[in-house]
Amino acid sequence: MAKVIGIDLGTTFSAVAVMEAGEPVIIPNAEGGRITPSVVAVSKSGERLAGQVAKRQAITNPENTIFSIKRLMGRKFDEPTVEYDR
Repeated sequence: MAKVIGIDLGTTFSAVAVMEAGEPVIIPNAEGGRITPSVVAVSKSGERLAGQVAKRQAITNPENTIFSIKRLMGRKFDEPTVEYDR
């Protein structure tokens, strides 16, 4: 039987779980944590980053780091709300 995966996309943190024997089991991130910062980035060398790694480099690479995107999902890039937040 296929596994079911659930994603909790939060504004600040996200989590992923899989159903095992009828119970949800959190899938740990690469650093072993149960939650992952909802941050993605492209490094200055072009590497795609997500989670804690992306959050750590945000201070030195803010123009290529995206966070708090959840509240803007589904909106057009040129909407006043989106333009204000850029």
